[in-house]
Amino acid sequence: MENIQQAKQIKARKSSLYKAEHRVAFLFILIPILGFIIFALIPASISLYASFTDWNGISQMNFIGLENYKKLFQDEYFWKTLGNTFYLMLGIPIGLVLSFLLASALSRKIKGRTIFRVIYYIPVISSLAAISILWQWAYNGDFGLVNQALNLIGVEGPNWLQNVNTVKPAIIIMTVWKGVGYSMLLYLAAIQSIPRTYYEAADLDGASAFQRFKYITWPMVKPITFFLVVTNIIAGSQIFTEINIMTPTGGPQYSSATVVWYLWREAFNNLNMGYASAIAVILGVLIFFITVIQFYINRKSDYKLD
Repeated sequence: MENIQQAKQIKARKSSLYKAEHRVAFLFILIPILGFIIFALIPASISLYASFTDWNGISQMNFIGLENYKKLFQDEYFWKTLGNTFYLMLGIPIGLVLSFLLASALSRKIKGRTIFRVIYYIPVISSLAAISILWQWAYNGDFGLVNQALNLIGVEGPNWLQNVNTVKPAIIIMTVWKGVGYSMLLYLAAIQSIPRTYYEAADLDGASAFQRFKYITWPMVKPITFFLVVTNIIAGSQIFTEINIMTPTGGPQYSSATVVWYLWREAFNNLNMGYASAIAVILGVLIFFITVIQFYINRKSDYKLD
């Protein structure tokens, strides 16, 4: 009897301890949940409703149904900015390839690798606005550093940000330079976490460098690649600061204007909050479906070690 009572007491103490731990854990997760509700869910709900109104940000919201969406799908500027946004995303695969190559090089025992890692990562922690201003100066057609460097090899550079054919490639170069350090760091961590025994076994089997990459390196860094692709697409679809600073008018013939830049102009310059909300909703839906497709492709191509 005495043992049974002691067991019950111990069980009761454990139960009260577990309840106390659960309460503390709930308080910890409550803060981010409240933050999500207040700063994401509620604004998103308001924006969704506003997309069905003629709201100008000041006066009362008047429900107009699908008028904003009808106007949106007939708006040539929307489709042009959407195309520009996807064009600028061409920098994503370029940046990932460069990041992987740099990570592969800096994972080896070479002199000064720590210094190089720091140099490549500095742009990541630098102010995006400041970097955009510096690159705007560098791309200047008259006294920019880029054209001065080209003049040294006898090439006359264009006015990069005022030329329809060069403004988007110029912005891609800047965004790749800005983000390559972050991707490189993640790839570097993934490469260094691969057990050396895998490569030793491959060497014993006579595997070539390409085979080691295909069957060892790539499968081990694939989760990092998937993460970077998804996050870069989400970030790339919302590119704004670089455009607003380097080409504040949207570039020549709207050649550098992005969806978010166009949304911002409609909302805060033209005070078409309802129309801008419709653009935001469509952009959110596109990002959602692209992300779902990425998850589906990743699941279908999962690599399983035998």
